[in-house]
Parts: sequence; C-alpha cells; structure tokens
Amino acid sequence: MNITIRRETKTDHSDVFELIKEAFEGEEYSDQTEHLLVERLRNSDAFIPELSLVAELKGEIVGHILFTRILIKSEQQKWESLALAPVTVLPEYQGKGIGGRLIEAGHEAAREEGFASVVLVGHAGYYPRFGYRPCADFGITLPFEIPSENCMAIELEPDALKDVHGLVRYPDEFY
Repeated sequence: MNITIRRETKTDHSDVFELIKEAFEGEEYSDQTEHLLVERLRNSDAFIPELSLVAELKGEIVGHILFTRILIKSEQQKWESLALAPVTVLPEYQGKGIGGRLIEAGHEAAREEGFASVVLVGHAGYYPRFGYRPCADFGITLPFEIPSENCMAIELEPDALKDVHGLVRYPDEFY
C-alpha cells in the first residue's frame, strides 16, 4: 500500500470530520463525539497545525492523528507535553499498519517541534508496541476515572519524564 503521511490542511477538515465520525461509530469505548473534539481542538490554543497529520491513499484520506498541548502539573512545577487524541483509520483500512505509521510520523513531527513526551488514553494491547508505558510508571495521573492500563505515556527523548510527576491538565476543549 502506497500511503502518504502529510500535514493536514484546511481543505482536509470536512473529509477528516467524516473519517473520524465513521471510524468511531459504534466503537464500544467511545462516546462517538471524537469528530467534535477535533473540531474544538483545532480552534484552541492547544492546537499545533504541524501535529495534525493525515494518511492518504490514492487521493483519499484514510487516516488521521492529532497531538495537542497539555500540561502536567505538580504542586510546585508544570511541564508541557502532548496528548495524542485521536488516532483514526477508516474501518476498511484498519489492521494494515496505517495507524502505526501515523503514530511514528507523529512522534517524529513532535520531536521536530521540540516536544519530548506524549500522554494518551487508549487500548492497552496496542500502544505499548510504540514504546508507551503506564502513566503510573512516571508518577503521572489523569483527571478522570479510567483503568490505569489505559493511561499511557512515552518519552520521545531519553529520560524526558524522569523528573516529571503530577496531574495532566487537558485543555477545556476536552470536556
């Protein structure tokens, strides 16, 4: 499969909206509003255009990934990080490595933009293959109740989370 990963453009927005809506339709652990979340995040200070990527096959957008700014805060300090949410692939293209290519390209783009870590909520059986580990390993907690195995983080640079600990502060658009 000749997949092209590229930065999302404004002309892609409606296609990405429909892609996300279709991909999460009927997903068991979803409220089926991820497409609306992406719309809100695009219009927020947390949005980083260079970290909104699409996967294209023969001129059709078949996947999308979005990384946005978050903070990890302790009582004394705060650290900037990224949230990965969501990664999306059209159902008929899932299981073909497109999501993985988006994640890897996103990690590389995040490094280029100067970010050293990513936090996500996702499937415990999927993300560890890309280097994600439980947030608890780093002393990072999330502001909502979710099984700990689904809360993960990755260091994009060695020891990026070594001295980081605290509560993730998501932008208001997540709520």
